[in-house]
Amino acid sequence: MSLNRTYPSIQIAGDPTVSMSSTEKLGAGLSGLGFLFLLVAGFTGQTNPILFLILSLGLLSLGGVIFSIERYQKQHAPGVDNNGVMFSPSTRRSFFTWNLAILITGFYVLLYWFPGTLEGLIRTVDPLSYTLRGKAADQWFLYGTFYTVAVLVMGFRAILKYRHNRYQIIRTISVMFFQLFLAFLIPALLIMLQQPEFYFSYFWPLKYDYFFPGTLNSLEQAGGWGVFMVRWAVVIAFIGVPVLTYFFGKRWYCSWVCGCGGLAETAGDQWRQLSDKSMKAWKVERWMIHSVLVFIVATTALLWINADSGNMILREASNGFNKTYGFLIGMAFSGVIGVGFYPIMGSRVWCRFGCPQAAILGIIQKYFSRFRITTNSSQCISCGNCSTYCEMGIDVRAYAQRGQNIIRASCVGCGICANVCPRGVLSLENGPTKGRYNEPVLVPESEIMMPRRGDAKNEEWRERAFSQE
Repeated sequence: MSLNRTYPSIQIAGDPTVSMSSTEKLGAGLSGLGFLFLLVAGFTGQTNPILFLILSLGLLSLGGVIFSIERYQKQHAPGVDNNGVMFSPSTRRSFFTWNLAILITGFYVLLYWFPGTLEGLIRTVDPLSYTLRGKAADQWFLYGTFYTVAVLVMGFRAILKYRHNRYQIIRTISVMFFQLFLAFLIPALLIMLQQPEFYFSYFWPLKYDYFFPGTLNSLEQAGGWGVFMVRWAVVIAFIGVPVLTYFFGKRWYCSWVCGCGGLAETAGDQWRQLSDKSMKAWKVERWMIHSVLVFIVATTALLWINADSGNMILREASNGFNKTYGFLIGMAFSGVIGVGFYPIMGSRVWCRFGCPQAAILGIIQKYFSRFRITTNSSQCISCGNCSTYCEMGIDVRAYAQRGQNIIRASCVGCGICANVCPRGVLSLENGPTKGRYNEPVLVPESEIMMPRRGDAKNEEWRERAFSQE
């Protein structure tokens, strides 16, 4: 139809697919070839790691960059290109995404519990490991390399996709920077300098063992750098977190610094619309994330009680809590489920349902922070874009229609809801704490624009729209 030729940014309901240009096919082909070399390296035990490192991660990265440039350079007008996102097999729950979820989950299972099966891949990153750390790679360096490459390549894609929004560009560059330097290069160089490996962008309770007695003691015994690391861990956890969250909300960490959030905002961005927005999911979220917080606080307290008593009190209980938390939360939840379920549950599974750091930041944000998302209900046309693309499962539209500020504890301040709004209804703001809890504007039910077909049931929607949080 001529409509498609005249308005290339409009997606016709009868033709939901987005065709690929020759350059996009080239990019996809190069990435596929890089993945093939990655499989060959993993299964054949190659003897030329430098060559296979270039052919695998190099081609994967190059293909992703070429594909992203070609895909988003077509979008000249301001806005976000989400054409076909609800129809494409790669961005909706489909046979492809279910298998992709199984593939990612399987990789994490092998990484955590069967690292010997990844020996070929580990040896592939040996040249990089010797350069940065002065020793051979292990499964964690392999993981860090894959993780960092994913954030950088998909971060480049995110910059192109959201290039018309300055906030999104700066935010994406920020998470790319912190992942590359604080979570990858600096820990590796510390090992090269024979210092304790330390991740300055993670702290208790997310990096839960940083407050365990054994970890603090080993850092202090390392001398100057170790003492500095202990002080950094204490100051950032007890002073930095509450102060920064008071002024900027949890977005300063969850959307600007954290590696978990960085992967979600870059590699996971294409699946953000899959997050569950139902009231049931919200209730499960609150119970789960605060239960994990209580779990790690109890584990840390038990370990300190046991250490102070010379391993005479609660020894078995503290060790049991420690092992259980490390297995269920530190490995199975945050790693295997937290990332493996991106393609079927959205990009913030761990951040939304399990991260104890997000729980602490959320409590401070909800009750004490200056941050809020203000709404202008008179401009809202009930298109639902804001709710659809909220990765944290917040029904933003319900707040916008009643003119109520969004101060949900789960909000990570990514700003995508404001970015995709066609009417400028939403605004991320820092202001006086007084008046944050503005009363909702309760208009007659007959005047509310009800959700379109395919949204949540009307009864559930009314409950969300007319009830207090």
